[in-house]
Amino acid sequence: MWAWVLHRITGVTIFFFLFVHVLDTAVIRINKDEYDAIINTYKTPIIGLMEIALVLCVLFHAFNGLRVILIDFWSKGARYQRQMLWVVLGVFLVVFGAAAVRLLQLIITHAF
Repeated sequence: MWAWVLHRITGVTIFFFLFVHVLDTAVIRINKDEYDAIINTYKTPIIGLMEIALVLCVLFHAFNGLRVILIDFWSKGARYQRQMLWVVLGVFLVVFGAAAVRLLQLIITHAF
């Protein structure tokens, strides 16, 4: 059940990011100075942490989505769904850990 809840939350989060991304990119057609101001607000450590959270959401949503596909289309998927969840969480933690370390390095490098 928690995997289902997290899958929905991460999906909504990704949708919200894409919506904001389209809106802020569309501003360049209206006013370039306003667009530059918006982009400058993204160059803060708080937004950097939000980017790490976005990576978390995208990775979990992608890996869990593969698990859901296997459950739906593999004849033994429902039988092994719990084991697949643990595999998804393990792979997610390894990949996210590496990505988070790299993103933190970039944030620290550009913040100071």
